[in-house]
Amino acid sequence: MIALRYVYVIALAIWVGGLITIGSVVAPSAFAVLEAPDGMGQQPLAATLVGEVLRRFHVMGYAAGAMLLSTLLVMKVVGPRPPGFGARLVLVSAMLGVSVVTGFWVDPQIASMRASVGVPIRTLAPDDARRVRFGRLHGLSTTLMAVTILGGLMLCYWETRE
Repeated sequence: MIALRYVYVIALAIWVGGLITIGSVVAPSAFAVLEAPDGMGQQPLAATLVGEVLRRFHVMGYAAGAMLLSTLLVMKVVGPRPPGFGARLVLVSAMLGVSVVTGFWVDPQIASMRASVGVPIRTLAPDDARRVRFGRLHGLSTTLMAVTILGGLMLCYWETRE
């Protein structure tokens, strides 16, 4: 049981820690270093970099979510049922579902929009329909990431109580 719990905690730490790192370190750093100061010219390299980091990290998130689900189910079968098993199962499933929506629906739309516009989104007029739609998609992506982080932090808290 200790080995299963260890795998569970490591998968949770990688998933939540990665999301927090991307949102609070990677994205701001990429935009601070790689974006042209005047905001003009070709599609910002920072946006391309952060998009690729997110695309690759989604795969890690799916693997971590699958690992969390698997270890929870195995712990239930081979040993005493983990405390709050049902709530944990629902929370992990919701986190994984949110990640799938972000990775397969929201982020590809953002990437497609950036590619079709051809210039940095922030250079479009504030009332341009493409900029408004982009802002909504970006806000949705950020919100979904925050939901996954909060769910993961709840699971981390749960683990530290045991």
